Amino acid sequence: STLTRRTSSSGEDLGALVRELAQAAEPLQGKFNGAGRAAFDRFKSETDRIAVDLNGALGAVLTGISGMDRSFTEGDAQMADETRASEGSTSFDAARFGSAKA
Repeated sequence: STLTRRTSSSGEDLGALVRELAQAAEPLQGKFNGAGRAAFDRFKSETDRIAVDLNGALGAVLTGISGMDRSFTEGDAQMADETRASEGSTSFDAARFGSAKA
C-alpha cells in the first residue's frame, strides 16, 4: 500500500538522519565539559544503536500497517462476495414499479 511504502522510506530516512546528526556534531567534540560532555559522548557512542532502535520501532509500525491493509482488503473482498451471494437469492420483484393506469 502507499502508506506502507511511504512509512518504509521514512524509516530509512530517519536512521540516516540520526547518523547525519552525529556526523554534523563532530566539530563539537571536546567542546563540552561536565554533564554536557558526558551526554554528548553518550549520544555519539550510541548513534548506531539509536538508529537501529528507531528502525526496529518503525518496522513494528510497518508490520501493523501491513496487517491492517490485509484485513481491510480481505474484509472488502468478503463483503463483496457476501453481497453477490445474497443478491442471487433475493427477489427484486417487489421493488419493481409499474406505470399506474388511471
